[in-house]
Amino acid sequence: MAAEAIDNLREQIATMNRNFKETFARGDAAGMAALYTPDGQLLPPNSPVVTGAQGIQAFWQAIMGMGIKDASLETVELEAYGDTACEIGRYTLRAEGGQLLDQGNYIVLWKRQGGQWKLHRDIWNSSQPPAQP
Repeated sequence: MAAEAIDNLREQIATMNRNFKETFARGDAAGMAALYTPDGQLLPPNSPVVTGAQGIQAFWQAIMGMGIKDASLETVELEAYGDTACEIGRYTLRAEGGQLLDQGNYIVLWKRQGGQWKLHRDIWNSSQPPAQP
């Protein structure tokens, strides 16, 4: 992909990641689900795969209900393959007041639908040590 095209893609994904952060901060689980393709999937750690808008909305509503107030995303690597892109990045989750709750790495497969990039497959892994029994 030409340098100009990858820069444009990087800008578009950065905009979508800002939308993700702002939608999450508003506590808008339906808005979160709308960021995904209709057959989007979450692959959260220690959980079954979550598929489709209703499942994704319910998942994010539950996460927001746990007291997570901020979800920040940082793109580390981005590649495009036509109407599909792969993003590798780092995330940080914080409670109200900025207390660090979790941080780790993620991979998102993006799909361009109707001229807009949407999350299609979303998987993440914590970098925090596991809780001790």
